[in-house]
Amino acid sequence: MRLLADARRVFVFTGAGISTRSNIPDFRGPQGVYKDRAPVYFQEFVASDHARREYWSFKAEGYRAFRDARPNAAHHALVALEKLGKLALLATQNVDGLHQLAGTSSELLVELHGTNLSVECLECGERELPERCMSEFEASGEPPRCRACSGFMKPAVVMFGQGLDAAHLRRAQAASRAADLVLALGSSLVVTPAADLPLIGRNAGAKYVIINQGATPHDRLATLRIDGDVVDYLAVALERL
Repeated sequence: MRLLADARRVFVFTGAGISTRSNIPDFRGPQGVYKDRAPVYFQEFVASDHARREYWSFKAEGYRAFRDARPNAAHHALVALEKLGKLALLATQNVDGLHQLAGTSSELLVELHGTNLSVECLECGERELPERCMSEFEASGEPPRCRACSGFMKPAVVMFGQGLDAAHLRRAQAASRAADLVLALGSSLVVTPAADLPLIGRNAGAKYVIINQGATPHDRLATLRIDGDVVDYLAVALERL
């Protein structure tokens, strides 16, 4: 891909489509997990024991898929892009932790919607790995509590109704604005404000490439639009560099 070869500062934005080949379920595609299931909002989680049970049940259903998932060729291709010195920042909507597991540097990675690799206490902010909480919920059906203060635990993800981390958002906005190439990979580009990030770079003059299965609201604005699986295209493009 000539656009990659010419680029010096690449801002990458990834969504669920980059991880489906790692057996992570899509959220908003035709077979997405929200197709027949309404999401639990953060305010409901805080206020209602029923909502907490519902949310933990939802997370427990997908826990083993997230736990056992491994990065695929697209995740590794983005690590290769970093090693070439071209990656300015990788901002992801995904909570699967696969960019981190693949080896993307923490300094160049912004997990906009948090991560399933941790759980956190709503009261004291204590964090831990998810295994204890998942095991306790599966055994009792009761929402797990913090070992330090007995507050309610939740996966360390941004739930519906929660705002994004302002510092993370500012970092991603600045990186997109300074980029000469923006890659939107495997995202439906409908969940804002995260989905607005690629447009900042595009509107500042960067070339804009979208690779996704299915249409997005940004398609007519792209320099190059590829309808397909990110894994099939990205790894090949990096190999040619």
